Amino acid sequence: MVPSKKVCLAILERMLAIRHFEGRVAELYGAGRLPGFVHLSLGGEAAAAAVCACLRVDDHIISTHRGHGHSIAKGADLKGMMAELFGKSTGLCKGKGGSMHIADARVGMLGANGIVGAGFPIAVGAGFSAQYRGTDQVTVCFFGDGASNHSTFHEGLNLASIWSLPVIFLCENNGWAISIRQSEHQRVENVADRASAYGVPGASVDGGDAIAVYEAMSEAVRRARRGKGPSLVECRIERWRGHFEGDPQAYRSKKENEVWRDKSRDPLERFKKTLLGRKLLTAAQFDQMEEEVRARIEEAVRFAEESPLPAAEAALEDLYAPRP
Repeated sequence: MVPSKKVCLAILERMLAIRHFEGRVAELYGAGRLPGFVHLSLGGEAAAAAVCACLRVDDHIISTHRGHGHSIAKGADLKGMMAELFGKSTGLCKGKGGSMHIADARVGMLGANGIVGAGFPIAVGAGFSAQYRGTDQVTVCFFGDGASNHSTFHEGLNLASIWSLPVIFLCENNGWAISIRQSEHQRVENVADRASAYGVPGASVDGGDAIAVYEAMSEAVRRARRGKGPSLVECRIERWRGHFEGDPQAYRSKKENEVWRDKSRDPLERFKKTLLGRKLLTAAQFDQMEEEVRARIEEAVRFAEESPLPAAEAALEDLYAPRP
């Protein structure tokens, strides 16, 4: 399905929000103002925004340790996200989750996860829940190429297949499992090729092309809502930064470390150029949208800085769910 003008502009706005949120996070972390670890998804904005543009608010996503972009794309509150990164009580998880464990159930964001491959069982459970309750909700499980070697990937895909669960397995293949090239840990070139082993459709697309991602994802979502079961969609993206902020990336060449300098491969620049070429956007509209996004990010930073830290006794709260 080709996205409408309204959908294209919504995708662009989310891509800008991801780009500037993470750019600001890089600055704040470099200045020592954010605690813990930070893993950025710069370079993968098109995949996150286009995937979530195919979903409803009541659909679910499961994210990874690199989950800022997924959360923003699904509609998570920017101020709550920034406060969470600062470890403040006003954060989406009351400052207890940090960068790698952001969740926002109000928009169907069931949580990021710092354990590679841990999202598959959660996604299958969410898919089973939707099927059991008789809804047409779908669940998207984001993961990387390295996670597709874990047993949870194979177990999850197998179970979702035999039960025809409405789960879309969304691989963001950036070619690196932390510091190991994909060719050094997998024989297959495309992770999507593994779908055939479980009797489900598999598609591999250019994750830097927002429209290509939207079209592939739309088909997978339609299939899931009709009760036809899971799909495996692979988006090939580029990781602009290291595995984590501060990673010296000695395992990559200088050219690979500076891939972000090539504007022709920048997903945001590519999408902007496409929309301008199709007369769906003017340069002035883009500038205004970007200015508004930047203002929202700065408002989120101020909110986080001015928010209080959690009280010490709050460490013992939220450990158990109340009895129904």
